[in-house]
Amino acid sequence: MKYTITGDNLQFVNVQLEEGEVFQSNGGTMRYMSGNMTMEAKMKGGFLSSLKRSLSGGTMFLVNFTPHGGSGVVGFGGSAPGKIVDLDIGKGNWLVQSSGYLCSEPSVHLDMAFQKKLGNIFFGGEGLILQKLSGSGIAFIAACGDFNIIDLKPGETYKVSTSNAVAWEETVKYDITATGGFKTAMFGGEGLFVTTLTGPGKIIIQSMTLADLAQGLIPYLPQSTSQ
Repeated sequence: MKYTITGDNLQFVNVQLEEGEVFQSNGGTMRYMSGNMTMEAKMKGGFLSSLKRSLSGGTMFLVNFTPHGGSGVVGFGGSAPGKIVDLDIGKGNWLVQSSGYLCSEPSVHLDMAFQKKLGNIFFGGEGLILQKLSGSGIAFIAACGDFNIIDLKPGETYKVSTSNAVAWEETVKYDITATGGFKTAMFGGEGLFVTTLTGPGKIIIQSMTLADLAQGLIPYLPQSTSQ
């Protein structure tokens, strides 16, 4: 498999496969493919695994792409203006925000992971469930906005607006902490809680969430008028 990531804020993953190679994706993420590429929806791992995948923001059926009669090309894209990043899962597992997984080599396993602590569940802003990527091979994740990828040293901590934490290596410890005093929490505009991520390991932060984008567009949307 060979691949490139092209574009700026509306990116493609362009994957070239040789005959006999297989690539998998979430349903609905394919944007184009060469004429010799075939695709087949499969309930990978059986019903229970597929249900867990669906509950974590993925699709119950993954789509397999295979070229015939030579090499072929298939391209994938995200669902909102933003970035795509490649992760080498063979170097370690990753935890990803719900619906972050885009596509991968079939040796990558997509599973559901629960937030560890009550604070994460009730105050995290991103809900109960994360996606866990394990196994081996290259996986691609997508999210809104630009990305900042930081390699935390052992014991180094970043406090991140919870909805802006895209993904982190499983070696990173994560928790929810208060932003500060009452006045800061009420009038600072940053909410009551932030996610604390402590190294070692890489973390990925997004500059804008899909909710931020939708909120920013509201003033420019046509307003209905009553007669």
